[in-house]
Amino acid sequence: MAIKSIKDLNMAGKRVLIRVDFNVPLDEALNITDDSRIRAAIPTIKHAVDAKAKVILMSHLGRPKGKVVKAQSLMPIARRLSELLGISVNMAPDCIGSDVQAMVAELKPGEVLMLENLRFHSEEEKNDPAFAKELAVLADCYVNDAFATAHRAHASTHGVCAFISETAAGFLMLEEVLNIEKALKDPKRPMAAVVGGAKVSGKLEILENLLDKVDKLIIGGGMAFTFIKALGQEIGKSLVEEDLIDTARTVMEKAKAKGVKLYLPVDCVCAAEPKDGAPSSIVTIQELKQDLMGLDIGPASEALFAEALADCATIIWNGPMGMFEIPAFASGTMTVAKAIASSKGLTIVGGGDTDAALHKSGVYDKVSFVSTAGGAFLEMLEGKVLPGVAVLDK
Repeated sequence: MAIKSIKDLNMAGKRVLIRVDFNVPLDEALNITDDSRIRAAIPTIKHAVDAKAKVILMSHLGRPKGKVVKAQSLMPIARRLSELLGISVNMAPDCIGSDVQAMVAELKPGEVLMLENLRFHSEEEKNDPAFAKELAVLADCYVNDAFATAHRAHASTHGVCAFISETAAGFLMLEEVLNIEKALKDPKRPMAAVVGGAKVSGKLEILENLLDKVDKLIIGGGMAFTFIKALGQEIGKSLVEEDLIDTARTVMEKAKAKGVKLYLPVDCVCAAEPKDGAPSSIVTIQELKQDLMGLDIGPASEALFAEALADCATIIWNGPMGMFEIPAFASGTMTVAKAIASSKGLTIVGGGDTDAALHKSGVYDKVSFVSTAGGAFLEMLEGKVLPGVAVLDK
């Protein structure tokens, strides 16, 4: 895509409006419990500061639904950012209006101003042109570094570009788009996709798009049981989407027609209920009893999946293999994480649960690229063009 990089902008002395994703978790005392999203944006912000730009940052936090919610103010983020950058980050009382414009006018080159939560205004999520124009008034240049919000056409990610002629992508945005495009458009082979999670319904378009691209498709997690039932196997009390059994059968037929090797669990760790401490056992899929449910892939499936991944030059992973939050049902996800991490090829992981599983596995830093996004990552896997990316394409 013909997206200009922030490196291509002449920012010296200019007002540069940067859309970041600082939607971070806060505890009851409004302390940040995970600042990884803030850290991810540091290279872009630092580049703008070093280029002597007048830096204006905007983000959303939580879902205040167009109302001012004190607990969702970006003030704690501004404080943390000051610590990480080693310079004072001023906080604006709002994201638009005369007071904000006055603060922007006083900015000196190399200074940073944080705007208040965009979603305190309902016009943000409605992509309201008047609201987008008010944001644009603050800037000479616009940079989007918030890939995690790029699948939404909001005022700060989409509408604002209609009123600012000079636009670019930040380092994080470029890294996300280029890595995922590299895997999907020109992959080194063999290429495998590992898809897990609870439901087929949320992953159908992904599976159909990936069938045109991959050599191997590995399906685990709760969604695997819809496929297993489509093969005529009994699955006990395991999760199943009855209305998608025919669809699962169609996916398997398409995989066969396209020469894609499709892997499903051959055994599972099962229990009567998905609870910590519930008695569990390992059985082959054929031996899964009526009163039990599969909650993780079993050791034979772990070995099968790891072997299938061993020779792959490109691997994409989204979705855990089981209820990894419970130790008794975590082994499958941890084994797959380690198999992917040990690959010498390009390995790309995305999605909130998958990200959490990767952290838990202890091999986070061994993966080529971990996406910061959930929805945006999934929509790119579906083959969709993201509005927040498309609008930057000149």
